[in-house]
Amino acid sequence: MTAAQADLTAPRAAFREMPEGLRLDGPRVQDGAALWRLARDSGKLDLNSSYSYLLWCRDFAATSVVARDAAGDPVGFVTGYIRPERPGVLVVWQVAVAASQQGRGLAAALLDGLAARVAASTELHGLETTITPGNVPSERLFTSFAARHGADLEREVLFDAELFPADGEAGHEPEVLYRIGPLARAAARAEAA
Repeated sequence: MTAAQADLTAPRAAFREMPEGLRLDGPRVQDGAALWRLARDSGKLDLNSSYSYLLWCRDFAATSVVARDAAGDPVGFVTGYIRPERPGVLVVWQVAVAASQQGRGLAAALLDGLAARVAASTELHGLETTITPGNVPSERLFTSFAARHGADLEREVLFDAELFPADGEAGHEPEVLYRIGPLARAAARAEAA
């Protein structure tokens, strides 16, 4: 196991634990409709087709997670993928938490849990996501993730607003790339000492 993998898989107080009554799990194809509803009900996410959530649960289950309640129903999720050009970078596509579960630290626990799962099988050294300006909850989530993992955070506009189609949409804000890493900095320092 590499230092990066050990850093993300070892138990530590800085990682957010799953809130009581919820468990971290991998998505299943049968969860696709529930993930679509969670995204729709968020009121913040770009809603993809229901078909895309089914594909995500099938093809990207290893780089995505769901939170399940006591009945086994999804109440939150994080979808992601590994960038083909940068195999050590996890791209977080969407994060959604049911209204009934908000304010419990679930999004942070899902993000930490996903990073640990991916690091257990991949030499994970960075995380990327995009956030539209003014999405304060997402800004806080990823800023606090970087702080918990002792990682640097860089921001730059990835897609300007004019790149999005104007027909049918009220206009899409720019997407700001959040680049977080290296994730294993704290572990590397400990090994060097």
